Amino acid sequence: MTDPLVVLLERASHTAVPAPRTAFDGPFLQRAFLGGTGRANAASSLSAAPDPELDARLARIAARYRRLGLPARFRSTPLDPPGMAEALLARGFAPDGESLVMQGPIRDAAPDPEVAALPAPDEDWLSVLGTVDYQTPARRQEKEQAAAMMAVPAAWLLLRLDGRPAATAQVVADGALAGLFDVAVHPAFRRQGLARRMLRAGLDWAARQGAERAWLQVSAGNAPAVALYEGMGLREAYRYRYYLPHG
Repeated sequence: MTDPLVVLLERASHTAVPAPRTAFDGPFLQRAFLGGTGRANAASSLSAAPDPELDARLARIAARYRRLGLPARFRSTPLDPPGMAEALLARGFAPDGESLVMQGPIRDAAPDPEVAALPAPDEDWLSVLGTVDYQTPARRQEKEQAAAMMAVPAAWLLLRLDGRPAATAQVVADGALAGLFDVAVHPAFRRQGLARRMLRAGLDWAARQGAERAWLQVSAGNAPAVALYEGMGLREAYRYRYYLPHG
């Protein structure tokens, strides 16, 4: 039986990370942007029901990505139809990492007058995020354009210390849900508890928009971040990974 929490959080992930090009093929939602952020450039199923047309559907979706000049990327979640992973492996796709979706009630929120809530990412915000290794030019461009595409309230949080941009986060308020993204600390300001400080400020902002539960996505191998989130009351809800063309 499909867990309704998984359905809720998967839908929230699509709302929180916009993509300008979307299409449905049966239970699959295909999304495309500039080839940067995984969630905005992948196809994923929204139903775990058996799909008698699965193999042909995967072929059509992959062909659409090729026409767009993007690699075909599939997001694998507990909502995959039976046999999807095996079908992708047979087509030459390979799994790429694993991430956790964590969630829980908002309980560690705190206002922070030094944290600015920006309506869109500015150069200072982007400069801090640029110190994170996985930030590519395509991801940066997608983040620069995201604010104009948001359909729900969102804020880009920035903390400056000694006049310098020190830490960032993004928060999306989607009804009762608060999505947290892009928590980053400039190398010059690490080991000062700034990540937790940004999370608490983000949760406070979201709670004032009416949110009651927080969720986020984190690499399964990022043990320090997972421990931080668990310390704030978040727990693993499920896992996902991407399948990419091998080679």
